[in-house]
Amino acid sequence: MILQAPFPWFGGKSRVAHEVWPRFGPCSNYVEPFFGSGAVLLARPGGAQGTETVNDKDGFVCNAWRAIKSMPDETAEWADWPVNENDLHARHVWLVERREALSRRLEGDPDYCDPKIAGWWLWGISCWIGGGWCAGRNGPWGVVEDEDGVRQLVHLGDAGQGVQRRLVHLARGRGVQRKRVHLGNAGRGVKRKLVHLGDAGRSVSRSGTDLDAWFAALSERMRRVRVCCGDWSRVCGPTPTTKFGLAGVFLDPPYSAQTGRDADIYATEDLTVAQDVAAWCREHGDDPLMRIALCGYDGEHDLPGWECVAWKAAGGYGLQSEKTGRENARRERIWFSPHCLRGRLL
Repeated sequence: MILQAPFPWFGGKSRVAHEVWPRFGPCSNYVEPFFGSGAVLLARPGGAQGTETVNDKDGFVCNAWRAIKSMPDETAEWADWPVNENDLHARHVWLVERREALSRRLEGDPDYCDPKIAGWWLWGISCWIGGGWCAGRNGPWGVVEDEDGVRQLVHLGDAGQGVQRRLVHLARGRGVQRKRVHLGNAGRGVKRKLVHLGDAGRSVSRSGTDLDAWFAALSERMRRVRVCCGDWSRVCGPTPTTKFGLAGVFLDPPYSAQTGRDADIYATEDLTVAQDVAAWCREHGDDPLMRIALCGYDGEHDLPGWECVAWKAAGGYGLQSEKTGRENARRERIWFSPHCLRGRLL
């Protein structure tokens, strides 16, 4: 049984995680510098093993995982709320205004987390359609105040289009639906419901103790995982990797500008970091203590001697068009470094 994150995530690798672990094998150390929804870590056969370090530049992502890990009940309490468009915008304003302070606290205190921020962020990203959730000061969203002192969240628009409001999407079942899965052996253990974009416009919600049990299971899985917040390179040096022995490093950076992807997907966007990551891969690919996987689109990276595996993603509503989404889903590739094991192919 595979755990899943309690929120949707663009570019999640749950569909291909089973191809990564046979190539990494039994590594004493695992590092994931672009964690997001953590699909590959959560799909690790046998659960937690050795030393595991994850990182994300987005403080909201890191805070959510820290809170689920340390305060699962409180986080579930704040995440439990039905879809309400006014609440979505009001909470978005509240969260965006706390982005910078949150990041400073996360960077300065390794034990800090805020379950209210985490719960509201989890609830909101599950209700939100498209990219830019909590994009903050550097994103397309801002807070304006009219002459009567009324404050509201607005989309600042492109090419002089002016202010645009982003509405929660309730049509065609694009809310969040809970699907039942099971944990445990011989009928024992916890049962919880997973959320995914589905019918009836429901957001993260508890039925009985389902959400509590789900967060508790994630908390147990993340109990010894080291969650870092900052630039990806901070967890790719020798201290977080080969100092602990054989290291599996899973790299899933935001795809680069030349791939033609939507540039308004993640709250902390970077259309050039993929090339920096590829350069790091070329430098470390021959290290016998490194088993590296790099994700990207067909033709995006030049890595001679690496195994390139094609796979098909599900696509998503953040893509520029339905046709583009289908085409991009077929462009997905993972490059595996020469010291990876030869696992089964797709």
